[in-house]
Parts: sequence; structure tokens; C-alpha cells
Amino acid sequence: MKRLGEKNDFYKEMIGIALPITLQNLIANSVNMLDTLMISSLGEKSLAAVGFANQVFFLYSVTIFGIVTGSSVFIAQFWGKRDSENIRRVIGVSLTLSIILGLIFSIAVLVAPDSIMGIFSKDVEVINLGIEYLTIVVFSYIITGISFTFSVASRSIGQAKMPMIVSIISFLTNALFNYLLIFGKFGFPRLGIRGAAYGTLIARIVEILFILYAVYSDSMSPLAGNIKEMTNWNKKFLKRYFSTTSPVMINEALWSLGNVMYSIAYSKIGTEAAASVQILNTVYNLFMVFARGMANSCTVMVGNKIGAGEEDVAIDYANRFLRISALTGLALGGCLYLGSDLILKIFRNLSPGVYATSKKLLTVLSIFFFLKAMNSTLIVGVFRGGGDTKFSMKLEMAAVWLVGVPLAFLGATVLKWPVHLVLVLVYMEEVLKAIIGIPRVISKKWVKNVIQDID
Repeated sequence: MKRLGEKNDFYKEMIGIALPITLQNLIANSVNMLDTLMISSLGEKSLAAVGFANQVFFLYSVTIFGIVTGSSVFIAQFWGKRDSENIRRVIGVSLTLSIILGLIFSIAVLVAPDSIMGIFSKDVEVINLGIEYLTIVVFSYIITGISFTFSVASRSIGQAKMPMIVSIISFLTNALFNYLLIFGKFGFPRLGIRGAAYGTLIARIVEILFILYAVYSDSMSPLAGNIKEMTNWNKKFLKRYFSTTSPVMINEALWSLGNVMYSIAYSKIGTEAAASVQILNTVYNLFMVFARGMANSCTVMVGNKIGAGEEDVAIDYANRFLRISALTGLALGGCLYLGSDLILKIFRNLSPGVYATSKKLLTVLSIFFFLKAMNSTLIVGVFRGGGDTKFSMKLEMAAVWLVGVPLAFLGATVLKWPVHLVLVLVYMEEVLKAIIGIPRVISKKWVKNVIQDID
């Protein structure tokens, strides 16, 4: 009976954390899908332009994700022993790094938007449309970094409902202002692609205001630190922090750069391929919210148990999460395969060529989806939650830069294959992750208490 009780406790906690995270990610990605749906009515060039412009935000946001995810390793383990003082110190470092990085990206975009867009396309119209969008949405970068920090920190202490509620508010705000400003409804100016950018910016501002209110309205919250508490660092603390989190930061930065390289490779095939990949990415992100919810829940639960000194329980949790994520991935992949036509009908004004190419891309994704879901839990949930950040970095970098990127350019520029076959080559990275990662899980070498002996 105790075993059954333990299993029930596991599933109860998993659902309690994973479900709000999944809903939050679903809503956040619905914002991107909403942008894509509305912008698709403006034509393929507008769709491709926004897709390219968002690669800059993608690079920034994933790097920020590396910072806050690395920090979450500490926050989850500190919360395992209810150490609010050190949680606030971790948040302080995360906020400082996020703001600095946001400034760097923002300045780069504002100084050289044409050069940045020129990396992705040689089509003058696409470049100009991308600049219109990019130079407005860039003002949301720093705001997003601050929001990410508090949202992930909240999840790491098991309080996932607040970020979910704020995401709902952000989604509704974005939907409203997209509608008003893209199409010029109810007396608002018809701004087209710029309207989508303003809608995103307004939504991010509303989002950060609600997050800060939610955190600081509860003075007892472990997240509600003042400047002094958040900057109370010493050499030992910072050394331990960066030795653990820097592999995650480097991993996310180089992984996102790898994805930018994929976009460049796809763009070599043509504008039609680029527009189809934008649709693929939108659908992929929507389906991956379930896998990411599972992975983030794993990070929190495994990290909490290691921080509390219950390593055997952490190992058991990791194995359960991997099995569940693989099965979930198989189910979602099946749904994606069977429902691809229905999904594509949501997108308006697609040319026959973009429709046909997108359908082939979705078919490839459906076949590999279970591996993507399992590997997400493997790297983000198990290895990072367990403190094994250096190994996870080495594994993912090998997969992306030694397999995915070279094969992408081989297929696109040398073999001149169609984009769906190039995608098959790119997904070989997932095969490598599973082959190397699963034996690491079995070895139990990934279990590392990163907060041990921190004052």
C-alpha cells in the first residue's frame, strides 16, 4: 500500500507542476501561432520575414532560457531544503545576466537590422518587412528576460499556476492588439506586419507588470527579494553558480545558433521552403508544450529530491519521467500524423506548394516526435535537474554541431534535396542523443548535489 501511495504522490505532484507549465507553454506558443495565422493573410513574404526576424528573438530567448534554466537547477535544489536566502541570490544573478544580454541584443538589432535580416534572405522585400517587425519587437527583449527569470523561478519552487495565469492575460492582450493593429479594426490604424510587432510588445509589457505584482504582493515569497538580498554574492557562491550554469548557458546559446544555421540552410532551398518551415516550427512548438511541461516538471521534482538528500527517489523519478515522456511522444506523433491536413487548414491563404511541402514536413516530424519528447526530458529534466550540466552540454553540442548542422547544409546545398528530406537528416541528432544519453541515465552518474556546502 505504501508503494501505491508513493506512486500516487508522484503522479499528483507531476500533474500539479506539469499541467500549469504545459498550459502556460501552450498559451505562449498560441501567441506565436496567432501571429503566424494573422500574418499569413498578408502573404508568403510577410510570413517568411516574420519567421526570419523571430530567429533573432529565438536566439536571444533560448540564451536567456539557458540562464534561467541553469539557475533553476539551484533554485529547485535550494527549495528542497527550503533555503529562501540563497534562492533570492540565484534570482539576482539570473536577472543581472538577463538584462545585460537583453541590452546587447537590443543594441545589435537597432544598429544593424538590415545586416541581420540579410543573413537570412536576399529578397529585398522580405528584408524590409523583417526590419519593420524586428525594430519594434526588439523593445520587448529585456522585458522578456525579466519575465522568464521570475516565471521559471516560480515553477522551480512548485508554484506553476502564477506564470500560467499571467500567460493567459498576455495571450488575450496580444490577440486583441494583433486584431486591432494588423487589420485596422475599430478606428485603429491598419499597420500590417508592424501591428503584429506592436501587439507582441504591448503583451510583454502587460505580462511583466502582472508578474511583478504577483511576486511582490506576497512579502513572504522566496522570490520577493530586494536588491540587497539579490546581490548578496560571495566568491564561493558565484564560482559554484557559474561552474554549474555556464554549461547550460553555452548549451542553449550554441543550440539556438545551431537552429539559426538550420534556418539559413532551409533558406538556401527557397522562399517556399522557408515559409513551410515557419509553419512547421509553429506546429512543432505547439505540440512540444506537452513534452516541455513534462521535462520542466522533471527538473523541479528531481532537483527537489536531490536537494533534500533523497537521491534514490530522484533516480526513480527520472526513470518514470523518461517512460512517460516517450509514451506521450508516441501518442502526440500519431495525432500529428493523422491530423496534419486538419492542422494545415487553420493557416489561411497558403499556396498549393507551401501546403504540400508543409504536409511532408509535418509527416517527418510525426515520425521523430517520440524521440524529441523523450530527449527533452532526458536533457532538460534528468541531466539538468540532476546537476549533470556539463555532460548534457557535451551531448547536445555533439548532436547539433557534429551531426545536425553539417547534414543540413549537405542536404540543402550539395545534394540539393527537398526540404522535408533535409529535415530527416537534421533529426539524426535526436538519434545520437538517445544512443549516448540513455546509458548515462542507467549509470546514475548524472546525480550531482550542486548546493552542497554553499553557505
